[in-house]
Amino acid sequence: MMLSVRVVFCLFCGTLAASQEFHWNMFGEQKAAAVQEKQSFQEPLSWRYPDPPAEEEPLFPPDFELKAPLAADSVSAVCGENSVRVEAKKDLLGIGKPVQAADVTLGGCPASGEDQEAQVLVFESELHGCGSQLLMSEDSFVYVFTLLYMPSPLGDSPIIRTRDVTVSIQCHYQRKHDVSAGLLKPTWTPFSITKASEESLYFSLRLMTDDWQFSRPSTQFLLGDVMKFEVSVKQFHHTPLRVTVDSCVATVVPNIDTVPRYSFLGNNGCLYDSQLTGSSSQFLPRSRDDTLQFELEAFRFQQDDSGVIYITCNLKATSAAAAVDDSNKACTFSNGWREASGSHHTCSCCDTDCGTGSHLTGTGAAWEHETAVGPITVKERPLL
Repeated sequence: MMLSVRVVFCLFCGTLAASQEFHWNMFGEQKAAAVQEKQSFQEPLSWRYPDPPAEEEPLFPPDFELKAPLAADSVSAVCGENSVRVEAKKDLLGIGKPVQAADVTLGGCPASGEDQEAQVLVFESELHGCGSQLLMSEDSFVYVFTLLYMPSPLGDSPIIRTRDVTVSIQCHYQRKHDVSAGLLKPTWTPFSITKASEESLYFSLRLMTDDWQFSRPSTQFLLGDVMKFEVSVKQFHHTPLRVTVDSCVATVVPNIDTVPRYSFLGNNGCLYDSQLTGSSSQFLPRSRDDTLQFELEAFRFQQDDSGVIYITCNLKATSAAAAVDDSNKACTFSNGWREASGSHHTCSCCDTDCGTGSHLTGTGAAWEHETAVGPITVKERPLL
């Protein structure tokens, strides 16, 4: 009996010892594996910021042609035996904008009448009146009148959308008293892709074709044309953004600190041109947060014969998740202020001071970029 107990006890001790040895071996292997695993993460990591995407080439329309300017054909004259009658359309320049009657004279004489229905100014004068000149030759004599158009300033702005016009009107009379009338045609004298940016944002300001489908290959316009601008921001490594135009300045050279200069957009997104000059310039209703379109009637600077202008704008991008506010808006004046996204209340400060904006964090963060289009050439439209 004693022998049996000893045998069982020895077997139990042997089993326990084997179990402990197996446990310590397993613990040692796990510890070694853990050390080995930690050591594997001590290798140096290699990573670099992704390269920016290649800049896209502008897409131009396949068959773009500048429109040939059409003569306005807005002045006519009838020479009588002792007098002359001149009719001038109120749309004197053929650009869809009626002139002020007080700005048009016949040799200094104001219009003697106006046909409201036909929108025509009527001038009547004796052959020796209204500053006429008499020229004589061997077989005829000619009375020469001058129709003058001198546009009034557009408010306090330094720009013009028309020009001084002189039309010479000649009444030819032969010795045999045949009467004819003729007109001498007056002499009519009249870019942008962007650069990239900061924080991996790519801003763009470019001229567009009339249908908004392509970048406009030409920067040449006529008075009366509408220049179409598209602003955009690309956000390759960002959450969705909303682009706005803080300010725009027109100059005759690519330097905003020169004169003459015309600040037609400012106060954090208020387009003042229509309010200052009565033009049809406007922001179009916004269809995408990262794109904004606006139209600007072509103009020239007073007393500048080159017709060259540069448009420099300060663009801003903010989070699309942030609400439109008085520092990030696109407002047009048309019988009151209207905002391109429909948040019209944000335009209430356009007639006062909308502040200077701020650079916040989170959804209020803002990125700004200055870019320019030019040179843009605005030529005068032929009258006859």
